Parts: sequence; structure tokens; C-alpha cells
Amino acid sequence: MTTVKERFREAEKLKDSGQVDAAKEILLAIIAEAPDHVLSHLTLARIFTQIGDHHAAVKHAEEACKLEPNEAFNFTILSVTYQKAWAGTQDTRFIQAAEDAMARSQSLG
Repeated sequence: MTTVKERFREAEKLKDSGQVDAAKEILLAIIAEAPDHVLSHLTLARIFTQIGDHHAAVKHAEEACKLEPNEAFNFTILSVTYQKAWAGTQDTRFIQAAEDAMARSQSLG
């Protein structure tokens, strides 16, 4: 049986080679059994942003921040995810959320 770390590396390789659907499935399986795997949540945020599912992207970026609330990098990713969600949906509530997440990142850094 492969470890979470090995499966995550495989998902990263698939994502990098353009096989985002296969990568997404591996990452979703990882968080189904290890819901606290922050790197999987962050990578899913990026994948869901790429495919235009902005609400799922935001959900995963927010989860990473909940799991590691003192990690500035996660809040930077959350801010970028909110910005892209706004660009993709024109939902203005993402604008303030992006600013708040960046402020949180800066306060932690």
C-alpha cells in the first residue's frame, strides 16, 4: 500500500503533466482518508481554480487555512484563490475576502 506522501507526489506529477482530472481524483481520495492533509487541499484549490470550479477552490483553500491557521503562505494562497474566484464569477464578496486573507498573511509573516 502506498503512503499519502507517495500518492501526493503521484498527483503532483499528473497535475504537472496536464492530467488534472486524474490528479484531482487522487487528491480527493487522500483527503477522504486524511482530511488534515494541507498540501492536498492547497493543490485541489489550484486545480479547481484551473477548471473554473471557484467555489470548490475556495472551500479547499479555506480548509488549508483552518488546518494551519498560523501559516502565512496558506493565507496568501487563499487570497489568490479569492481573487481568481472574483475574476471567474464577478461575485464581489470575494474582493473583500481576498483583502482580508492577504492582511492575515502579512500579519503572520
